[in-house]
Amino acid sequence: MTTRTMLATAALLLPLSGCATGAKYTEVASTLPALAPSQGRIYFYRPSAFGAGVQPAIKLNGQKVGTAKPHGFYFVDRAPGNYEVTAATETEKKLTFTLEPNQERFVRLRIQMGVFVGRIVPELVDKADAEGELGKLSFIPDPLK
Repeated sequence: MTTRTMLATAALLLPLSGCATGAKYTEVASTLPALAPSQGRIYFYRPSAFGAGVQPAIKLNGQKVGTAKPHGFYFVDRAPGNYEVTAATETEKKLTFTLEPNQERFVRLRIQMGVFVGRIVPELVDKADAEGELGKLSFIPDPLK
């Protein structure tokens, strides 16, 4: 293999090095713990590998719950109430919503170009659209690692 070929191969694979790996949503969905009736579940997912190096902390009401890992998803169960999701790079992007008992919410973490670095924009997505995207993504069982 020539040096040029090795460099080209490395350049193509580098953006994928920070992506989530492991069991896909379709493999783990039926094994996820049941949601307690008094709780709600919030899924966080990032379907794109574009800007793979941009993986800021994702905070829910100021508490870190994970990062914006490309091609990955995770969830948290929380009490009903009002929630704010934030992601910050050069600017902070926010999403607010209300979580009801026994409700599932889906937050897509979309990359957007910034002035100096990409930005992660949290967006609320309906279940049908989210499940269409989640099928290709890898489960992150411990998103705080």
